[in-house]
Amino acid sequence: MNRLLILIAAALASVLPAAAQNNRQASSSDDPAGITTARPDGRFLSSRGTVQHLLKQLKPANAFNPSFTKEEFAAWQSDVRSAMKELMHYPEAGDLPSPVRLKTVKREGYRIEKWESYPLPGSVVPYLVLIPDGVDATHPAPAVLCIPGFGGSKEEMAGETESDYDLSGAPVEPVRKNAQALRYVQKGLVAVAVDNVSCAELSDNGHFDYLNTSRMLLEIGWSYLGLTSWQDWNVLNWMKTQPYVDTGRIIVSGFSLGTEPLMVLGALDPSIYAFVYNDFLCRTLERILVMTKPDEKGRRPFPNTIEHLIPGFLTRFDFPDLVAALAPRPVICTEGGLDRDFDLIRKAYELSGKPENFTFYHYQLFADPKDRKQLEHVPEGIDRDTYFKLVNVDPANHYFKSEWVLPWIDRLLK
Repeated sequence: MNRLLILIAAALASVLPAAAQNNRQASSSDDPAGITTARPDGRFLSSRGTVQHLLKQLKPANAFNPSFTKEEFAAWQSDVRSAMKELMHYPEAGDLPSPVRLKTVKREGYRIEKWESYPLPGSVVPYLVLIPDGVDATHPAPAVLCIPGFGGSKEEMAGETESDYDLSGAPVEPVRKNAQALRYVQKGLVAVAVDNVSCAELSDNGHFDYLNTSRMLLEIGWSYLGLTSWQDWNVLNWMKTQPYVDTGRIIVSGFSLGTEPLMVLGALDPSIYAFVYNDFLCRTLERILVMTKPDEKGRRPFPNTIEHLIPGFLTRFDFPDLVAALAPRPVICTEGGLDRDFDLIRKAYELSGKPENFTFYHYQLFADPKDRKQLEHVPEGIDRDTYFKLVNVDPANHYFKSEWVLPWIDRLLK
């Protein structure tokens, strides 16, 4: 052992002077955007560079392969389900108390009910149920689980007043763009609206405290997405027990942040009928690798905040893979992205034998193909605004696209 240490020390002594010189060159080199190194051995003095290098070598184990056979595709979907179960770390359900209805309020053309569920010891998770007039056990209707975006709430989705948790006020006029649950119930569907973790009625003293909740969940080996999808999972299973719900036609509709629990539920529960994916579609790993332009102080960004982080996620799959895994069930994506990713998903739907079940739209700004970027690889060293432009995203017009979704619902349920 001593002889080995001596040999290592001698080897280090022979290379350290050159390495030190190379490190000085790398540190003083002008690197305004991409993370690079001037060392001839390709190594990084910067720890950020080292981690970036690790990410570049990453090959997700459960990525979709467009050359799958039909049999391989079915086996892959099963593997995705197993991987998602492992990543989400759902607790043992045990004998959970049944949800309780707290209040019913009559609205024009429907009623709205306030319920609460108890998915964990010490946990209360309220949700709203909007039921059209005429829908009951003898006349069941399709149902939609509505999941809001960052900063959104179940009250906003239901067309109710923000923070009016006892439903004592009147519906908001005019109807807000993100009132997806209200729009669904007006179409004759049962709509169930939930809050995201640490948001709205689940917030801490009114503060939407995503940061600390996410941090503590990560400390105990869980994640923000693990908890929020577990809460949604319990509400989804409750929906299946309601006699006025057509259990063969339950849809999950996610807006922005809500598309993440949508993908989790879709991977875990093959009985879900269809999905409304209301956000742009992207590759999370790619965002990390290309959004590396430093600010004026030399600090590089991280593209996602802490509530998006799931330990091990990037080692398994990315968002286009998870949407592909939903095939052959109907999916609508409403806010574009790169056609490269939609082509990948379209291949999955062709493999499933139902290419007509995948629908996607782009932002109006990029609706014409000549106005869209057609990239196979997004260039490194860009900032957030440049990234959005390159992947055909119009952030100012990010809202629930009822103009696309509601006609699609009509066609789907006809």
